Amino acid sequence: MPTYTGISSEAFRHPLDRQAEEALRNLPGFDLIARKFVEFVYERPQLVYLMGNTIQVGPRQYSTIYQMFRESVRDLDIICEPALFVSQNAQANSYALGQEHPYIVINTGILDLLNEAEIRAVLAHELGHIKCGHTILIQMAMWAMSAANALGRWTFGVSNFVTPALIYAFFEWRRKAELSADRAALLVMDDLNTVMSSMMKVAGGSSKYAHECSLQEFIRQSENYQADEDVLNQVYKFLMYNGAQGEMLSHPFPVERLHYLREWAVSEEYQQIKKGNYMRSPAEGAVNVGAQTPQNQEAENLRRKIEELQREINKMKKRD
Repeated sequence: MPTYTGISSEAFRHPLDRQAEEALRNLPGFDLIARKFVEFVYERPQLVYLMGNTIQVGPRQYSTIYQMFRESVRDLDIICEPALFVSQNAQANSYALGQEHPYIVINTGILDLLNEAEIRAVLAHELGHIKCGHTILIQMAMWAMSAANALGRWTFGVSNFVTPALIYAFFEWRRKAELSADRAALLVMDDLNTVMSSMMKVAGGSSKYAHECSLQEFIRQSENYQADEDVLNQVYKFLMYNGAQGEMLSHPFPVERLHYLREWAVSEEYQQIKKGNYMRSPAEGAVNVGAQTPQNQEAENLRRKIEELQREINKMKKRD
């Protein structure tokens, strides 16, 4: 496995991730959410819960997984090793959170469904979130949405600022952040098929019928999905991402993630990183929760889209 000594997250961060974050940070209400989050939310209760209800991975606990994890931490040049926990949960899922003390939780559903190489890809994906400083914004999003749904006296004055547009922007950014984490997995694995097969299995894999699943067919499915230019289908896709069938989606569809990752795997940028030509940073800090100014037209376009969505929501409220 390749090791990228001194690599900066900016070397592989997806531009859509950057643009969505810029648009999010410049929305009204973001600064207040950032201040209140830092003031009231702490990591210690979450870590206490994990220590009490899951298995912490270490040299003598899930030692094989721990070895893969440590190697991935080294390969992405993450300065401080995060904590890793295994949760008894049949859902094939994993996540990374924490700022001062980042941690990763991986469900037993992942361990039972994937092979060792694919589990390594999942671990590298979650470490990619930590490397990119995503975890603080993910936690802010979760807290802001909880605050918006809580009773007024428990929201610390936040509920009036958590607008539908701000929630939309948080989810839009979370989906784009997955693309950067997928790139981190590819860098660690240096094997596109393994990363893609992990996505396929999480999307709908079965341990019992694994021999009947074809990665090539899943790639073909991704290509057909991307080739679909039907306008109505594009509208449905937008609505599904943004809560038309219940909750907003926090991840892009797996077939879209395949598309973006396959594009990057043949890019000159990826080839240069593999050769050791990449942006370096002596240390990766947490994401700064201060506001930033948009740097490009893409971010401005995204912000206009959010404003249009807010206007449509306001119209619907008036009709009701």
